[in-house]
Amino acid sequence: MTQRRARKQPSEAHDILNARGAERTDALEKANEDLKAAQAELQRRWQYLAEAQRLSHSGTFGWKVDSGELLWSDETYRILGFTRETNPTLDLVFDRIHPDDRERLRRLRDLATKDGMDLDDEHRLQMPDGVIKYVHVVAHAGSDSSGNREYIGVVSDITERKRAEDERQALSRDLQESNARLEEAQRVAHVGYWEWDLATGEVIWSDETYRIFGLRPQERPMDLGTVRGMVHPEDREALYGGVDVEIDAGVHPVADFRIVTPSGEVRTVHAITSKLWGVMPGDPDDEASGKARRLFGTVQDITERKRAEEELQVLYRELQESKASLDEGQRVAHVGSWVWDLEKNHVTYSDEYYRIFGLAPEKGPIDIATVREMIHPEDRDYVFRTAEEAIRSGERAECEHRILRPSGEIRIVHSLGDLKKDASGRPYQMFGVSQDITDRKRAEQALQRSQFYLSEGERLAHMGSWASRELGIRWSDDLNIYWSDEVYRIYGLDPKNGTPNLEQYLATVHPLDRASMAETLKTMHEQRCGCDVTTRIVRPDGEIRYVRCVGIPVVEGGVFQGFHGTTMDVTEQELLTRELRREQAYLAEAQSFTHAGSWACNLLTREIFHSSDENARLYGFDPSQGPIPFNLYYNAILPEDERIIRGKLENAIHAGADYEVEFRIRRPDGTIGFLHGIGHHNPSQEVGEYFGITIDITDRKRAEEERERLRRLEADLAHINRVNMMGELAAALAHEIKQPIAASITSANALLRWLAHDPPDLERARAAAARIEQDGNRAAGVIDSLQSFYRTGTPVERHIVDVKEIIGEMTVLLRVEADRHSIEIHPELEADTPKTLANRVQLQQVFMNLMLNAIEAMRDTGGELTIRSCANPEGRLIVSISDTGIGLPAESTEQIFDPFHTTKPQGTGMGLTITRSIVESYGGRVWATANQVAGATFHLILPGETETHL
Repeated sequence: MTQRRARKQPSEAHDILNARGAERTDALEKANEDLKAAQAELQRRWQYLAEAQRLSHSGTFGWKVDSGELLWSDETYRILGFTRETNPTLDLVFDRIHPDDRERLRRLRDLATKDGMDLDDEHRLQMPDGVIKYVHVVAHAGSDSSGNREYIGVVSDITERKRAEDERQALSRDLQESNARLEEAQRVAHVGYWEWDLATGEVIWSDETYRIFGLRPQERPMDLGTVRGMVHPEDREALYGGVDVEIDAGVHPVADFRIVTPSGEVRTVHAITSKLWGVMPGDPDDEASGKARRLFGTVQDITERKRAEEELQVLYRELQESKASLDEGQRVAHVGSWVWDLEKNHVTYSDEYYRIFGLAPEKGPIDIATVREMIHPEDRDYVFRTAEEAIRSGERAECEHRILRPSGEIRIVHSLGDLKKDASGRPYQMFGVSQDITDRKRAEQALQRSQFYLSEGERLAHMGSWASRELGIRWSDDLNIYWSDEVYRIYGLDPKNGTPNLEQYLATVHPLDRASMAETLKTMHEQRCGCDVTTRIVRPDGEIRYVRCVGIPVVEGGVFQGFHGTTMDVTEQELLTRELRREQAYLAEAQSFTHAGSWACNLLTREIFHSSDENARLYGFDPSQGPIPFNLYYNAILPEDERIIRGKLENAIHAGADYEVEFRIRRPDGTIGFLHGIGHHNPSQEVGEYFGITIDITDRKRAEEERERLRRLEADLAHINRVNMMGELAAALAHEIKQPIAASITSANALLRWLAHDPPDLERARAAAARIEQDGNRAAGVIDSLQSFYRTGTPVERHIVDVKEIIGEMTVLLRVEADRHSIEIHPELEADTPKTLANRVQLQQVFMNLMLNAIEAMRDTGGELTIRSCANPEGRLIVSISDTGIGLPAESTEQIFDPFHTTKPQGTGMGLTITRSIVESYGGRVWATANQVAGATFHLILPGETETHL
């Protein structure tokens, strides 16, 4: 044993060293990867810095004062004009400095070497090609890690900035010269400029601006108040009222207004604000507000131009008004004018004439040939023949014809043309108009169609129209009544015989309705009121029809003119209405019998559209008291149920889905009722609109409570039955448990022997241990199966169970008992036996009862117990348990399922009763049949797995 431990220790140490080595290798590899990532990130940042220096033309440098060593960035090399291979020195740098700046820079270098001051200097460089550069150097003095002085700085190429400053100075000189020329131009063009400081109100004018306002240049200082006072009073508000808004919006105001000079002369000026300044040069940065603070603009004296424009506008306006009136008149009337010069054969057309032909006036003139082509081919010769005949006869030309627009649309045109003649009577010009009468023609056709459709609609709808100009004015025998053709058809009369008089009309009314109809006519005549009555009529062939007559008084300009109305054959509707009333009565009676009420309402607005009488009675309300508001129904719900219902209703309304709820209510008399509500929402309805039914399930709930009480009693009896079975199975179960325990003991002894060998036989010891585990699990399985079968209070939760497994478990459990009585158990279970939704313990009890009964029937003679399972064509589960025992009693086989019916001295009479109760609770059935030779067969059928899912 000591030798084996010694051999084991070096091996363990070797494993530990290998593990630690692997860990260190992993750590080094990870550190190497982190270092590579850091180097890549550093390289990327240096690239960003180099690119930034290149774009800003700024390079960095380092200068170690004691050693004279210089360190430059790439951009510094480019600025100083050296290649990257050059070793930078101070001598090279000073060679690049412009000779005029070189001595000053040497003194600056000496001071920096001595005092260590910061550097900030601008100077010039002279490049080898003679180009002059301007650079700006900024450096900060510090110390390196050894305490030696060094400078870190930036050199920037500012050549472009310096050149821009030079150009700015040149521009300043040019500006002064331009100002002089501008002053002269202002004087000649009567244009001055001004500048307005919004903060101080100060106004600066050019000399010409003074002259425009009738003042001598620089006669007095200007401010906003003075300028405002010189603006014409009628223009003052319009000029200054919107200036602030436009300035805030960044808009440049432009305005024409009048001024009053000191001499009293009124002049018109044109002012343009061409510049808005928010910040002026030299202002501090904190004064930048984003708003304009100073305005610059021009002002021009346009008095003479305005007067000329006003005179021209008056003339132009009058001409335009005249032309617009003519064009509008033509447009409204769809009338275009034309002038035909007969000598030149040239026609001039108005804009509306172009539009009639579907052309755009702005596209240019058209000639006669174009117009000829646009006339419908079938009308073309007729139109020009009419014109030629008119010219030849000297008469007016008139015709109607069709035109074909470029879009393919056909229009109808009516044209008139008058001739103008010279002194000799010879026609030289034809002036005419053409009117688009398409809409009128279509209206005439539409009217004809409408009359036909009205007549046809009346015929199809069995509704005719009538009118009377004397009813209500003068009572006579005929009352001057008009009937449409459909009214004649409704009454079965011939229109050729004319409208019936009053006596003939009343004769068509059913005798039982005749007096009331005569009274209705008399009331209409005397009171000039309308009517809406339904009566029966008797046609000449004896057929009885229901007719609805509606009449309304006609009043025009406050004067009564008679009656207009309709007559409708409502026979089918009346019969359907009566049938509907009968069906409503049947529905109300059915709801009363079933305690189910119907309703329709909007759950959001709480508006009730319909509530049946039975629905009100379910809540304890009296439907004869009138409509019941939504809140009375809703407030009847018990508070603890209302909270649950409210959430369900809100979710259903939000999703537009149906809902189904159960809740309790407290009726006005204090009784509690259980209701079941179902609501349906149609997607075509408004949000929150539902219709549904409410069912009183109070009796059902009480029955369920009673059934639950009986179920608990039945469960207790079932438990008692299982306990009674325990005594019968005790010996068999003891033998069943003893076998694996004995086998476990044997295997344990073998395990000890294999371990005692030197060396131990581990393979055989492991096999013995596995047998111990197997036998122990087998014994535990028997105990677990027994505990689950006899446990009281087992919840009746249902799951998908495999009946073949349960039959196998019961076969194992009862095998010893069967062998004791020389009984052979033969399971014949088909492979496609369906599973079912059930409680596993309850099914175990069913098969235990039936198999024990079969064993009991064969205990004195022995025999065979056969269990078969299969699926029927509908997919349901069928199981049969057959024995070869004493068979069924001679009396009815149904009695064996009755409570307390038993043929065994020690039996309780509840086994088969509980079996039937369990099977029927799953929607199944159990029954017994006698075998032809010997014994009996018990059959049971249960829903298959597919059926339970449905």
